[in-house]
Amino acid sequence: MDSKLLAKNIRKDCIVMTASSGAGHIASILSIVDILSVLYTKVLRVSPNTTKDPNRDKFILSKGHAGCAVYACLGELGFFDRAKLGEYYSKTGTTLSGHVTNFGNNGVEFSTGALGHGICVAGGIALADKMDKRQSKVYTIVGNGECNEGSVWEAMMFASHHKLDNFVVIVDDNQMQAWGDSKQIMDMGNLEAKFEAFGACVVTIDGHNHDEIYKACKTPHKGQPLVIIAKTIKGKGLKFLESDPKNHGVSLKPEMIENALKEVDAL
Repeated sequence: MDSKLLAKNIRKDCIVMTASSGAGHIASILSIVDILSVLYTKVLRVSPNTTKDPNRDKFILSKGHAGCAVYACLGELGFFDRAKLGEYYSKTGTTLSGHVTNFGNNGVEFSTGALGHGICVAGGIALADKMDKRQSKVYTIVGNGECNEGSVWEAMMFASHHKLDNFVVIVDDNQMQAWGDSKQIMDMGNLEAKFEAFGACVVTIDGHNHDEIYKACKTPHKGQPLVIIAKTIKGKGLKFLESDPKNHGVSLKPEMIENALKEVDAL
């Protein structure tokens, strides 16, 4: 599937899933859709039939509250029956929990939720793969607000020390977090310089430009982990949600679905 078509489908799925259940972090979900679309159509060496192959590429969503986007992506690509996306997302009895889980969901590598957790596990997997001399790579998405967590920087020290050039960290840098503008809550300053100081090869891109995302993932980084700072827009695709911190944890009302889908169709 074309990455841009996949992105459009994911956005539409996530609008319906979150609005129908009254749950989810729709603005945080929408900012990573383009990154996921490029990863799963052009970068990751994994398919619905190879999710147990030890030599597959692995993806872990560290900002687990945006897990709806991962479910939609996997459903659209046949990792599990797309009809499953019609379950009540984030409700008792469903495997589509609000924070991404691998329980009952083929293709989800690891359950995450506590910020700063996923990147650490991803780094550990990358080291294990390197020790086993596998050619696979491990990718993870962290939020810019998540970078307030000390464990993110411990993971980067670990990755640099072990020269994990099979490890790619993508920062969803939408400039916002749960309680407002990131600069007002805890200003991380120059993220590029910080990650470089921790030993990473760093590139900065437009996180909604599919060509830039793909090229960044192919950046040579021998002997170093790769960090991609993806400049994104929170709520991307729905103008009435974009770049407003108060929309961090909201879901759309069911009566808003039709107009929201039309807006995505017009992208």
